[in-house]
Order: sequence, then C-alpha cells, then structure tokens
Amino acid sequence: MNTRADAIIIGGGIHGCSTALHLCLRGLRPVLIEKDYAGRHASGVNAGGVRQLTRHMAEIPLSLRSMDLWEHIEDLVDDSCGFDNHGQVLVAEMEDEFELCRERVAELNLHGFTHEELIDARELRRLVPAVAENSPGGIVSRRDGAADPARTTTAFRRKAERLGTIVREGIAASNIRRENKIWCVDAGQESFEAPILVNAAGAWGGQMAAGLGEPMSVEAVAPMLMITSRVPEFIKPVVILRGRKLSFKQFRNGTVLIGGGYLATPYPETNDTVLDWRKLQESAQTVFELFPMMRSATIVRAWAGIEARMRDDLPVIGPSAKHEGLFHQFGFSLHGFQLGPGAGAVMAELIVTGKTNTPIDGLRAERFAS
Repeated sequence: MNTRADAIIIGGGIHGCSTALHLCLRGLRPVLIEKDYAGRHASGVNAGGVRQLTRHMAEIPLSLRSMDLWEHIEDLVDDSCGFDNHGQVLVAEMEDEFELCRERVAELNLHGFTHEELIDARELRRLVPAVAENSPGGIVSRRDGAADPARTTTAFRRKAERLGTIVREGIAASNIRRENKIWCVDAGQESFEAPILVNAAGAWGGQMAAGLGEPMSVEAVAPMLMITSRVPEFIKPVVILRGRKLSFKQFRNGTVLIGGGYLATPYPETNDTVLDWRKLQESAQTVFELFPMMRSATIVRAWAGIEARMRDDLPVIGPSAKHEGLFHQFGFSLHGFQLGPGAGAVMAELIVTGKTNTPIDGLRAERFAS
C-alpha cells in the first residue's frame, strides 16, 4: 500500500529537517526519509558555526535570510539550540592579509552588504585579547556566532514531526522513480508517493542526482575537528584566520573546539572516516603559536563527519534542470550549517509558490548542465 504525501524529502540533516518544517508551516504534509538518524553526519558533528563572515557573494543573500531566523531560532523550533552571537572574527596575521581584508570589505560595500566590518589592531585585541601582538587587524561579523549542531538538527526534526511530518529513520530510500507525474520512493516495507521530491541527501546527494540522470561535480569529504581540555576563559567570538587553516571557539565550560578545513578520508558506503593525524597536528600547532594561553591544553577527542563538496564550493539549491517536481538541496561544501534555517524556508517557497525573493541564481543546478 502506498502512502500519499505532499512531498518526499530524502535526507535528515539540518537542511532536510528545515525544509520539512517550513513545508508544514505552509500547510503541507511531507515525508522525511533518513537512512541513519537525523544529524548522524555533517549536520550533527560540525563546528556549529553560525557564520555570515567570508561567504561567497552568491550565497550571501541566503546567509542573511538565514541569520534573521537564527536570531529568533527558539520561536521557530521551540529550542534555543545553544545559539550565541558573540560574533565571528577573521584575523589577519600580516599586513598583506590585512590589505586583502580591506579589499574584501570594500567589495561587499559596493554590493550593498554591510555585515562585514574592517577592524584595526586595537579593536581586534578588544574582541580577542589573547591574539598575537603583531596582528594588524581583520574583519568582524558581529551578528555571527555558534550553536550546538546535534541539538539544532534534532530540534528541527522534532518540530517538523510535531507539525505533521512523517519521519522514517534507519531506513534507506530506494527504488526512486516517477510514475504518471508522481514521485514514488520505497523505504523498507513502505512505499510513499508525492508530486514533489527533495534531494537533501548530503554526501549521498550527488549519487542520488546521478541516479536520476542529473550528474553534478561533487565529492564526499570529511572535515576534521578536535576538542581540548578546559582552559581559563580567554575568548568569546569564533575566530578564523585569513592566511592559515584554522577556526576555533571556546565553550562556556572552558573547552576549545578546533577546526579549519583539514580533511579525513571518508568512506560513505560504510559511514566511516579515517583521521589524518598529521593535519590535526598542524591545526594544534597553529593554535599553539597564535594563543599562548592554549599551550597547556591537551587534545581530548577528534572526529570527522561526512559531507558533500561541490566543484565550485557552492551548494545546489532549487529545482532540477531536468525533472519536474524534483528539487536539489545538497553540496554545502563544509559551510552549510548556518544556511539550514534559511535554505529550508527558500525551498518551501519554491515548492509552494514556484519562486522566492531570496536571490539564489548562482546556486541553481543549471550551472552544472553540460
């Protein structure tokens, strides 16, 4: 027996759960199918950065839309998600890096964006007192911050389910097909059908798209993170570097989360990752050099989550270039967590009304058409 729904969403990360929630808010009844459990992969194990800072021009409008939702996240999902907005700071370690920061802010201002602000050495040290004395300045995005990724994804899933989403976890979607203008998907012993299908399958989104005859330039990657022992409080904003791979944040309990884009080896077929300990050592060494406060800390744990990275490092959001009723929402390329609330809202608009006021032209699937 087939269960009829208004939409079928494949993938239970923050993007799939956000789209399910926003569809419910518009009166639709979606089905969400997740092969593991919501937040099992990138959405639940990332650094939790809620970041507008340093985004590509093509995704800034979506990032701004999403930040408006983050600032009222408890109203949306009935949970604060551990969100704080102490800002994010990009540190320039040398004068040539500071000049690049100056050029970046000037370019944004020309396009009418004011969320990134150039700061001199004095303001940098006010925001990040422990930064090295020779740092000439940087950029701050004062509305930015961080949240708990697993808690956030779970909150979106729970609210979507309370509002009517049918959630199936621990069951892989299979036999995806289109019959008489209706999408049909099997999930274990159940079958679902709907006029709308959303590919929010994360690292497996490219495989799903290719299986539907719409291949895109995507690969599975596994960004690494590590957490330290507790140290006295020395920083509130999230900090990233202009020249070297590093991002980090101190939690309220004193531990410090260290990331920055170094990759483990992913095995999507088995959900496994193998860490690159030499690259993790480089991240730890950078922190050691930049912040003397951290030299007494020890690394407690390290991990990696599997996600999709597109050839141009920009996600695919919007309708399929080939199939009616198919929408893509994957490939967030190591920076999709902050976009989750806004991307779900935009996707729901596209599905229900066929349009959105948030510019996403540079993120559509058509850019990969041969």
